[in-house]
Amino acid sequence: MTTQEAAPHPEAKVPDELFTDAAAETRWRARFHAPRMSVPDWAIDAPDANLYVSNASGVWEVYAWDRAADSHRQVTDRPNGTLHATLSPDGRWIWWFDDTDGDEFGSWVREPFPAGSGTAAAPAVPEVPDGYPAGLEIGHQVVAVGVSTDDGSALYAHRDGETTRFYASEHDAGVAALSRDERLLAISHSEHGDSRHPAVRVLACDGFGTVAEKWDGEGKGLAALAFSPRHGDSRLLVLHERHGREELLIWDVEADTETELRLDLPGEVVADWYPEANALLVVHFHEARSSLHRYDLSSGELTSLDTPPGRIGGAGVRPEGTIEYSWSNAAQPPVIRARGTDGTDRVLLEPPGERAPESLPVTDAHAEGPGGRVHALVTRPQGVEGPVPTVFLLHGGPHAADEDRFSAYRAVWADAGFAVVEVNYRGSTGYGSAWRDAIEGRPGLTELEDVAAVHDWAVTSGLAEPERCVVTGASWGGYLTLLALGTQPDRWAAGIAAVPVADYVAAYEDEMEQLRSFDRALFGGSPDDVPAVYRDCSPITYVDAVKAPVLVLAGDNDPRCPIRQIENYLRRLAARDVPYEFYRYDAGHGSLVIAETIKQTAIEVYFAQRALGLR
Repeated sequence: MTTQEAAPHPEAKVPDELFTDAAAETRWRARFHAPRMSVPDWAIDAPDANLYVSNASGVWEVYAWDRAADSHRQVTDRPNGTLHATLSPDGRWIWWFDDTDGDEFGSWVREPFPAGSGTAAAPAVPEVPDGYPAGLEIGHQVVAVGVSTDDGSALYAHRDGETTRFYASEHDAGVAALSRDERLLAISHSEHGDSRHPAVRVLACDGFGTVAEKWDGEGKGLAALAFSPRHGDSRLLVLHERHGREELLIWDVEADTETELRLDLPGEVVADWYPEANALLVVHFHEARSSLHRYDLSSGELTSLDTPPGRIGGAGVRPEGTIEYSWSNAAQPPVIRARGTDGTDRVLLEPPGERAPESLPVTDAHAEGPGGRVHALVTRPQGVEGPVPTVFLLHGGPHAADEDRFSAYRAVWADAGFAVVEVNYRGSTGYGSAWRDAIEGRPGLTELEDVAAVHDWAVTSGLAEPERCVVTGASWGGYLTLLALGTQPDRWAAGIAAVPVADYVAAYEDEMEQLRSFDRALFGGSPDDVPAVYRDCSPITYVDAVKAPVLVLAGDNDPRCPIRQIENYLRRLAARDVPYEFYRYDAGHGSLVIAETIKQTAIEVYFAQRALGLR
């Protein structure tokens, strides 16, 4: 990856405090410091062995939970944190991904699950070269590992002490699912040239010959979710989009039959098997909120599991039938809950320490845009009437969505007196395939048409002060922020872009291959193939039109939005009479260190307050 010394830029200012009121200052920081955790995942053949990730140490790290002994221990302890980990099916080994300073490039290592074993983490499959992770499936006899590098994708299998590269392609590919009896392996591939709409191939683990193939054609992706948890059962749960949205089908690979599951639910779904493979646990997502359902495979009956409106952050079914899930909404911080087979629902786990202070709820708003009705979430600061300063938080992805979930980041903006508007622009998930794919061939500019429609609504409805609107976002949201400042200069009083794409051609040259593949599918080719599209959709093209103050935050080791292309943009900005500030830190695509997150949040809010004359 190409790097260079940073040119001197005005440094971002770090405030001693955001609020003069001591209680408000304590409250916003407490929301970030409050310990949080993911839903525990367990070993399929040893369900007392569990893993989760938590920020309890001040850094997001991997934790082991021995349910039989009811003991918890921190597994990883790295300066920039660890997010990716899983268990071997027998519960004896913890596998976690070891990269360098958040650069996402590295290898899987493993260490024993029991505490006090005295065995340090070591390379799990030493013969597999370092790279970006592209899937991992661990069996008792077979391990499949996917790796992505600048040369493309390579998939490896380790069996009987030997490691074999069984697949390689210049196109994006990955390990997807391993059958319970370890006879079949599903992989995702994009040999047809479109990594955003992949195909599925099933291979025999004995020799890795092709058993079956499924591709639904141009613009219709498939995702292998999981094989049945029963030995000898070749049914594979697959996500498809044949009817304009993501839905479920069950593919019996060996019988070469499939059954589409047409659920009477708006929006989109994802699912996993019940332990007996007789039902599915369905997570349904529609207009920023999710819910849980049980789908009986024999009767076709869909039963709501009656979770309150909000976000389901993960869910699974234990061997005895208990459903464990994470839940939050905008006002209430996340908690891990357990729903018994009798319908009783209780708190399962709360991490040690003080619970996060609650925040404000979100309300729904809709605006008519050029591509249809745009959905947004709105938070109004408490006790304030009339138009107020407003911050538009643009989500990353682009294939993601803002949700009715607890967010310490959203909350601090509201505490600071800003209305907060979150826009699920075209490109967002949860609104159907056409909405998600509408940005193809014109990314960035399409999303900003929807942001403009919601901005117009916010002003005409009396929510937003038109002269005090801030646009901000991270990753794809940071890209949209810089593009908005150049293409919509009269709408914005300030812009804050974290880990953004700023110069798309240079970003393409330096980013990880998985993202180059994604970009080719999204833009219609590489910068050499469609130079005009990259030019028209790149923020640096419009840097001379920027009028509002700009804050940029970026990580030195970011493989997704590399630092060189950000430096290119800032040098162009420096040549103009536009106030800007730059914060550069030693990590990758964002930080897993809570103190660093708090620092960056303080920088952002303080910058907006100064730009709008509020400080």
